[in-house]
Amino acid sequence: MNSDPTTPAIVAEQLTQRVGAGADALTLLDGIDLALPRGASLAIVGPSGSGKSTLLGLLAGLDLPSSGRVRLDGVDLGTLDEDARAALRASRLGFVFQNFQLVEHLNALDNVRLPLDIRGDRGDTAQAARSMLERVGLGARLRQHPAQLSGGEQQRVALARAFVTRPQLLLADEPTGNLDAVTGHAIIELLFALQREQHGTLVLVTHDTELAARCDAVLELHGGRVRGFHKTENAPWR
Repeated sequence: MNSDPTTPAIVAEQLTQRVGAGADALTLLDGIDLALPRGASLAIVGPSGSGKSTLLGLLAGLDLPSSGRVRLDGVDLGTLDEDARAALRASRLGFVFQNFQLVEHLNALDNVRLPLDIRGDRGDTAQAARSMLERVGLGARLRQHPAQLSGGEQQRVALARAFVTRPQLLLADEPTGNLDAVTGHAIIELLFALQREQHGTLVLVTHDTELAARCDAVLELHGGRVRGFHKTENAPWR
């Protein structure tokens, strides 16, 4: 881990992603640049098909770009093999998905405990998971399976799972997309409360204008290119 607090949490330099070849090649992203300070939050917005989820996947190292590079805490993801990128994600990244992505045959406690066990944490991982579920208001629902939980409760489990590892960077793909307005608002409040408590960096994809406005900056994509970037009144950096 880079110990220099001035090192950006994440940097993308001329990030480009193409699929296919020759005349059939399709450009999903074209020359994206961004740098996000530690502890900041960024909303990626734009119409469907603009490249938002593609960009999120590249920032996470789930895919490698056609050209350009991503640096996470100073580490160039392009210099790592697949196993090393997976290890880096396990140690430094958390994920929240629109469809929750909970393991159906595991109860809430075991879903939250799972990333701790995967990265080989020692100690009482069950207690760590229990404490995080209590933090998100599900202390009485530890033994319930996803099918027994409401959509809002499932997203709370997903938040607990993402934050239980105390990630340096949290990536969220439409975290309120499958929730009603009231439940979505509660999840937004919880998401930013947890981010503040853990001093993490947040990058999220969203169509939710309320959620985007809560971030420090907004990056707008259109046709795989940056159409606009602005810092909100919440931005702690200039």
